[in-house]
Amino acid sequence: MQTPECYAAGYFGIPYCRCKKTACQKDKKRGSVEPHPTFLIPANKEAESLPIFLNELTSYNCKKMVVLQKEDVETTNSIKDFKDIQIIIQKKKGYGSALKEGFENVKTEFFCIINADGSMDPKYLNQMMQDCQNKDLVFASRYLKDGGSDDDNWITFIGNKCFSFLGNLLFNLKLSDILYTYIVGKTYKVKELELKYNDFRICVEIPIKAKSKKLLFVSTPSMERKRIAGVKKVNAVKDGFLILIAIICLFYKKFFDKN
Repeated sequence: MQTPECYAAGYFGIPYCRCKKTACQKDKKRGSVEPHPTFLIPANKEAESLPIFLNELTSYNCKKMVVLQKEDVETTNSIKDFKDIQIIIQKKKGYGSALKEGFENVKTEFFCIINADGSMDPKYLNQMMQDCQNKDLVFASRYLKDGGSDDDNWITFIGNKCFSFLGNLLFNLKLSDILYTYIVGKTYKVKELELKYNDFRICVEIPIKAKSKKLLFVSTPSMERKRIAGVKKVNAVKDGFLILIAIICLFYKKFFDKN
């Protein structure tokens, strides 16, 4: 059992345990591990953006893990001079695969998904870590009060609104930005979700499965910046259709699991 003297003020104002006793080390509850989150950075053809963004992240006392596709030699070469990052080469292609393989390799108690294009502002990390004290996952939202986006267009705005409405209607998620993967959470909890999708469908799979697994989550406002360089990798029509089908499939799975 942990005792009060085991605790010390940790990063982001979260207490952690400094006790070397075996019982403390095995305790999976909050406070048992010093909360140095790992920045999980999926990158695909971001040779221009990623080095600039990594320089910005150096001011944060967090581990940095970049997940790259084997064929993306240009991006790999662009960050070869960075000494304090872990590079994971994907076994399978796709944004979802990058996240899943990243989760498998995260060793810290907390993770933070943050995209390589620099559009997700790391200044919100402190608040998201604070919110995660009593939650399993924290979802950033561009559509809450004090949130917003400098990178949205009318197609992605309408799509996000429609998919968020559908997710809330079918699963009672109570999220305003279901497709936005700026997420902070407990690593062992996200591993419980048994994620399947290797593409952008993982964006809806994470909150829907978190709800079905009865994980505790909340959303917090975030302002999305313009990407540093390059172009978006999402195909609004193709990926939008796949995401719609994924929501329907996950709903039917939920329905049949109940019966």
